[in-house]
Amino acid sequence: MDTLLDIAMVHADTTIENAQRGDEKALNRLVSLWYKRIYNYVHKYHADHDIASDLAQKTFIQMFKHISKLKEADRFKPWLYRIATNLCFEESRQMKRNKLVSIHEGGDEDDVKVKMQVLEAKGNFFNPERNFQQGELAEALVAALNELSEDQRSVVIMKEYEGMKFTEIAEAMDASENTVKTWMYRGLKNLRVILEGKQITKETVHYEL
Repeated sequence: MDTLLDIAMVHADTTIENAQRGDEKALNRLVSLWYKRIYNYVHKYHADHDIASDLAQKTFIQMFKHISKLKEADRFKPWLYRIATNLCFEESRQMKRNKLVSIHEGGDEDDVKVKMQVLEAKGNFFNPERNFQQGELAEALVAALNELSEDQRSVVIMKEYEGMKFTEIAEAMDASENTVKTWMYRGLKNLRVILEGKQITKETVHYEL
């Protein structure tokens, strides 16, 4: 059965093109369609609801500001994931530098306005924290993912959880497909070792390692 996102993507190019022209309804539609996936991606990366909410919001603030510069509508997906990935990397480095993350940063008036649009567009149609926590040993899987390197973690999440193609991941990561495939191979190998060290196997989590 096609999901809402699958159905909506049939008309995605038109929505994106309208958004590029500053159509507020189209911009909000993109947030509604993509917020859950971007939140889940970031949440799996950082394993923290507050950080994931903050970075997902920042991703769409960047989308609002820069979508007019996107040259091809059919490259919207990897472009959006690149924004989210860069924010994840930046957050990790900031955490390492400061040892303390502040998720309530101020912003200029335009940022505040856009944040309100993002919040209104995403609405209350799902509880991301509750949805993500469903399933056996989800926390253990996320903890294991967080032991991978930044590149390996991002690629594994995009491929295994987000179902992205290697061409899309390569564009999102600004790397060659061969490099992405190498990160994927090493990431899955390392993930398997980490989980086995915790006595977790695909039989216990029903996940293809």
